[in-house]
Amino acid sequence: MKIQKYCRLGIMSFILVILLIIPVRLAIAYHQSPQPQAILTLGAWIDREEMAAQIASLYPSLKVWVSSGTPPQLVRPIFQAAGVSDSRLYLDYRAVDTVTNFTTLISDFKQHGIQHLFLITSDFHMPRAKAIATLILGSQGIAFTPISVSSDQFKQETIVPIIRDIARSLLWIFTSHTGASFESVID
Repeated sequence: MKIQKYCRLGIMSFILVILLIIPVRLAIAYHQSPQPQAILTLGAWIDREEMAAQIASLYPSLKVWVSSGTPPQLVRPIFQAAGVSDSRLYLDYRAVDTVTNFTTLISDFKQHGIQHLFLITSDFHMPRAKAIATLILGSQGIAFTPISVSSDQFKQETIVPIIRDIARSLLWIFTSHTGASFESVID
């Protein structure tokens, strides 16, 4: 009985320590890189990619990642029209949902030494994206500055997908698995 109690206490303490490290890692990242070094757009909506192209034209040194967005033959002209060269554009189609938008790109961001990025998504989607980014990016010492794209067509997401994706983000932090199969169970 005492062993189970100490095991539970130990596990809870471990989880708490890990979760408390995230704000520290975010603070360090913001301090070391107060300005974004790249742009991450959660794709699938042309207006998000148009906003990313607009921001990229204002910051000509930033590389741009579009995660599981519009097909290349449609998205490349958007960036070309904004004067963003293909050499700055990374189109990545590995993600199958919002959690994997982040987890599939972590190694790319680390490889490029990115500690701070602009995060672009629709306003109705931003609360969930920020929750996931805080956990996944924060656990890796990558800060983010959110930019919401106005979307009058949709109302803000409910709390259910946010809670589900927080749980999936924690699962990824502890196991490197995203639980992508949970996506269809609760949607």
